[in-house]
Amino acid sequence: MKARILAVARRVFGQYGYHGATTRIIAKEAGIDISTLYYHWGEKGDLFEAVIFDMTEDMRQLLRRVEKVIHGRPLAERMDISIDMCTTYFFEHPEISNLILWRYFHKTREEMTWDERVPEFISDIARSMGLSAPGEPVSTRVKIRILAMMNSIHNFISGEHFFRHTLGLERDEYIPLAKETLKFALIPAFTGRFPDPPHSSETRGDLVEITR
Repeated sequence: MKARILAVARRVFGQYGYHGATTRIIAKEAGIDISTLYYHWGEKGDLFEAVIFDMTEDMRQLLRRVEKVIHGRPLAERMDISIDMCTTYFFEHPEISNLILWRYFHKTREEMTWDERVPEFISDIARSMGLSAPGEPVSTRVKIRILAMMNSIHNFISGEHFFRHTLGLERDEYIPLAKETLKFALIPAFTGRFPDPPHSSETRGDLVEITR
């Protein structure tokens, strides 16, 4: 029951943010009485903190899985694989991207352990990409470039419904195109080399026109 409430809370907080979500909404979505929610998780702030901790652990595990796959590969290949793995995961768990972006633009009286973890995640990504030596401090310039990369990914996830409506795309069309576009923009920014164009001659022609 406790895990079930947490899973629902992740989704609801991801949809409405901290202030828009209520314990009553979460209890209703979970199909339980609100007293059951309070019994297992206490107040709203306690549940939100648990959601943030749960997401933080998920992201830590994601970065570990990515690192195992990309370790020792050239930077362009590392980025290609990383963008694939990370965007796939975030599309499956959009509440993470929603809450990260929500945190940037909204104030809350709740202290969040996430704020303490973000610099650690940024440094881990920088070292995994080979942009900073192990054990050495990561420069501010590198950190802000990692932030630009991560924000690009989160924007495509969090803005999915708006972007799909704007482009007239179904989800199974949007996700691969989002990945392709992220690689097109990000890999050259870090490596100076464009990724291999897609096999579709029509799409390849579009990319040639863009690069001109």
